[in-house]
Amino acid sequence: MVRSLLFSAGLLLEAGSVLAQTAAPAPRPVRATSAAVPTTGRVTDAGSGEALPGATIYFPDLKQATATAADGSFQFAALPRGRFLMQVRFVGYTTVVRTVDTGTGQPLAVALAPAATEIGQVVVTGVSASTEMRRSPVPTSVVDQTRLRQTAATNAVDAIAHTPGLSQITTGAAISKPIIRGLGSNRLVTLNNGAKQEGQQWGDEHGIEIDEYGIDRVEIIKGPGSLLYGSDGLAGVINFLPPEPVDEGRILGSVAANYQTNNYLQGYSLMNAGNLNGLNWLVRGSGKLAGNYRNRYDGRVYNSGFRELDGSGYVGVNKSWGYAHLTFNSFNQELGLVEGDRDTLTGHFLKPVAFGGDPDNIVGLPVTDADLRGYGLAVPRQQINHLRIGTDNSFILGESRLTLNVGWQQNLRREFGNPADAKENSLFFQLRTVDYAVRYFLPERNGWQTTFGVSGMRQENQNKGIEFLIPAYRLTDGGVFGVTKKTFGKLDLGGGLRYDLRRITADQLFLNEDEQPAPSGEEKFPGFQSTFRNVSGSLGGAYSLTDNLILKANVARGFRAPNIAELGSNGQHEGTIRYEIGEPDLKAETSLQVDGGLSYTSDHVGLSFDAFRNGISNYIFPAKLLDASGTADSVATTGDPVFRYGQGNARLAGGEVTIDLHPHPLDWLHFENSFSMVRAMQFDQPAGQKYLPFIPADRLQSELRVNFRKVGTTRLRNLYARGGVEHTFAQNRVFSAFETETRTPGYTLVNLGLGSDVTNTEDKTLFSVYLTANNLFDVGYQSHLSRLKYAAYNPGNGRTGVFNQGRNVSVRVVVPLSFR
Repeated sequence: MVRSLLFSAGLLLEAGSVLAQTAAPAPRPVRATSAAVPTTGRVTDAGSGEALPGATIYFPDLKQATATAADGSFQFAALPRGRFLMQVRFVGYTTVVRTVDTGTGQPLAVALAPAATEIGQVVVTGVSASTEMRRSPVPTSVVDQTRLRQTAATNAVDAIAHTPGLSQITTGAAISKPIIRGLGSNRLVTLNNGAKQEGQQWGDEHGIEIDEYGIDRVEIIKGPGSLLYGSDGLAGVINFLPPEPVDEGRILGSVAANYQTNNYLQGYSLMNAGNLNGLNWLVRGSGKLAGNYRNRYDGRVYNSGFRELDGSGYVGVNKSWGYAHLTFNSFNQELGLVEGDRDTLTGHFLKPVAFGGDPDNIVGLPVTDADLRGYGLAVPRQQINHLRIGTDNSFILGESRLTLNVGWQQNLRREFGNPADAKENSLFFQLRTVDYAVRYFLPERNGWQTTFGVSGMRQENQNKGIEFLIPAYRLTDGGVFGVTKKTFGKLDLGGGLRYDLRRITADQLFLNEDEQPAPSGEEKFPGFQSTFRNVSGSLGGAYSLTDNLILKANVARGFRAPNIAELGSNGQHEGTIRYEIGEPDLKAETSLQVDGGLSYTSDHVGLSFDAFRNGISNYIFPAKLLDASGTADSVATTGDPVFRYGQGNARLAGGEVTIDLHPHPLDWLHFENSFSMVRAMQFDQPAGQKYLPFIPADRLQSELRVNFRKVGTTRLRNLYARGGVEHTFAQNRVFSAFETETRTPGYTLVNLGLGSDVTNTEDKTLFSVYLTANNLFDVGYQSHLSRLKYAAYNPGNGRTGVFNQGRNVSVRVVVPLSFR
């Protein structure tokens, strides 16, 4: 940790002067005084003047929340003094966002208007301090708790994959990698409650290590996020956020259970949270168990089950000087890896068996019905254990504010692939990371709101298995940045700069005749050190033509250093069915992305349009090697092709359009539509290599939904019903060279949902139930981003590869708990 901080201090000298960027409108604290003044107020219906009990009042930058009492009143006993963003929301009403001076002692009156729109969403990702989403120039989407609960998913990324502009690379039900506008893996930063998640993101078959049940809200930044988060934010940022803190004097909890019919998934989660005398805590334990999923063409897909056991939470204090929280996350998953090998006559799946227990005599036997039932896992399989312990702190310093976040995380990733010894570690990566981020919020001067900061990490990865794909390495990086913004009438304008330095040192490795590490022998990895320096920048604005219509524009320069696989790999990459060789002399990728958009919201319609053009220099991609005769080179023992990483220039362009019709006075009726598209190509490449690989197909989504806050005199509250159609167009723009990709036909899926809160005679929620049916008509389809699409040919039905999940009915029940 000391080395990392010294490394970042050196950056301050090397970077010189750093300009500042905005992130978004963000209030700044005023000078503190000695005594705390209670912050009180009342929330009412703007039309009738009636009190709204149960409305939520939240200060994102202070991480303090409360709910209104029966008369609509609320109180915070000891908020830090200053000007902070306050969000007030209530189901069925338009959210209100207001900058509040917590030091005046004046009661706050908030009137909410009935509506069901997204106006008033507040974001904390990609900005220096919380800001109203519609006023931020950076393209941003939010998936809230309501939408998450109404979605049937098998993992955290699957739960948000229907967001316009967001897709997922999948390997069965357990593994999903997010893709933003055609870019993913190390080109996208994943955050867990604002902290970078580090868990071997370079692999397509590596999912993210976040508990789906612990997510309360997800914020998605669609554009370069290098300014605040450094390298790897070329495509954007996804921040998975936990529930908000409980208000003072309360202890709450919840019990949740989920069952899904397709793969017999059982999910459970238990949560407890409280706030007594400024002491905050939250603790959650979750578990999942899933068997083999099924579809109409493959039947049960052998070895596609998984099991998961997770824990997360925090403990800390919230005082008038700010807050200090200690956080922890533990993610533990074991999953089968679908190989998709088939019997040449029947097309049945094959399971590898060591004949006579001999590891050199592996045969494939057709699976039995017993193999497809239950929750058992076979080889090959993965085991992932991810632990993170961190601190989250914010201190009020007079007119300024300082935040400090430091974390330690360990990712253990094992792959078991020996049928003769199911416990033998074929691949075993141990990745340890210390990450840090410090931000200093300057006092507001003449309307300018400026923040400076430093962030980075120290990382070490070791190989502990008997197979080797990437070398052991150490990584040190850090960056300094400045962001600033100012409002000029109807224009919110901001920009900033960041300077980064990253150094990767890979160890040399020799193997003896038994393929084991030795002082000398065949050189597996040569050892190298690579250093990357770069500058990122951003400038953008949001202009309010009217209260309903906002125009946005942003230009940003992003940066991504090559990952260890691209620099130093030398081995069989089972997930991609190829032998990969890295290139230590690769340069860093840089991008220049231009975004433009508009958003319009009224009582009858909501419309948003976002377009982008992203040019990437030194785009890194694997190219197939040719032998002396000009034909494809391959590995003699396996026959798999050999790929070596190279670079070129690429361009991505596209955007998203969303339309939400909610005709007044029928505020309970919504007709939501969205369309997403990406066009991605490389320059100066032959026809088969013209298009970038793994680019999502165009997608059109339509959903008709009804929401009723109350249903007559019944005990049903927040009743909803929805029917959706998702059409994914054919993807014919593929990287067809070397049989890397094939075309994918289009398909249409129909999804339904129904749910409600059930209350007692005092209008308190007893439980909530959510019923979902995905792929209602059991369509057999393959997503273009499914890696199982390239599994073996099935002579039983004449189709190639494994298909995606068929019809799936999900039942979720959530029971809230309250303690005195």
